[in-house]
Amino acid sequence: MLLTTDQKGAVAELAITKAAIELGVEVYRPVADGGRCDLIFGFAQRLVRVQCKWASRRREIVVVRCYSARRSATGLVHRRYLPDEVDAIAAYCAELDQCFFLPRERFPERTTIQLRLTAARNNQRLGVNWAGDYEFGATLRRVLGP
Repeated sequence: MLLTTDQKGAVAELAITKAAIELGVEVYRPVADGGRCDLIFGFAQRLVRVQCKWASRRREIVVVRCYSARRSATGLVHRRYLPDEVDAIAAYCAELDQCFFLPRERFPERTTIQLRLTAARNNQRLGVNWAGDYEFGATLRRVLGP
């Protein structure tokens, strides 16, 4: 069964919510739709605005889009998430059944983030974003502390 874009977003949001709650993170939802963040995570003394995204796997890369898209009279309009709108992007990759947490300060100007699952064939390491470094549990544990 093929999911619509809205269905993919709903699945991603639910998977991310579940993963955060299982890690002991307080999860809040905005009352109305249409804002730039989907969830708010509560960490000790801090609230983090989180945009949830469906991530696609392309061979050994997980692709996370850091923008919204909507149709207008002139065609498809893309708008990236700015640091004053969201604090982090959380992504769910259904093929891996895995969530990733990407703090915006690490990717302030990016429209797409590629997370590598395995080493590149040319062994390039410089500038590589390793998926394991942004795996949800490990990343949130660093934020939450011991």
